[in-house]
Amino acid sequence: MNRWLERLRTEIGQATAGLVEADWTRAPRGSWCAAEIMEHLAKSYGSTAKMLELSMAAGNRPQVKPGSFSQAFKRLVVVDLGFLPGGLQAPFPVLPQGEAGPVALQRTLANLTRMDKAIAAAEEHWGGKAPIAMHMILGPMSAAQWRKFHYVHGHHHLRQLRRRVRRVDQSVA
Repeated sequence: MNRWLERLRTEIGQATAGLVEADWTRAPRGSWCAAEIMEHLAKSYGSTAKMLELSMAAGNRPQVKPGSFSQAFKRLVVVDLGFLPGGLQAPFPVLPQGEAGPVALQRTLANLTRMDKAIAAAEEHWGGKAPIAMHMILGPMSAAQWRKFHYVHGHHHLRQLRRRVRRVDQSVA
């Protein structure tokens, strides 16, 4: 597994170790709970894998177009600088629908592995420098950029998850 995605897998394991049912479902009003965060990540990894698998199966070049200045700037902030701003609305296809936490966790880990394989296959097929797919917000990205994006995105949500669990631990102590 790629180093960014392996690091993400490790962080997911650490953040979810020992969670009980109450931990999975607790969240401040208007925020996602741990189960919803995991479901969102599972859908994100699964959708990236599916997009690449379909593109590879079609045998075509990647369906990429030149990115805009806005996309390049956003890619610089997120991928190169590693900063994902909070408070943004997730695209509809990756919104959580109510999976149980342990189920969402298993699907997240399975889709992370699937995505890693899909990115590696696309990179091998189309090369490491060229864009392999379009991100709906960040524009065209190479295999390395997709990996780093998913690490930054996952890390962002795992920090949210840890804060929710830590607040409860501190209030009990």
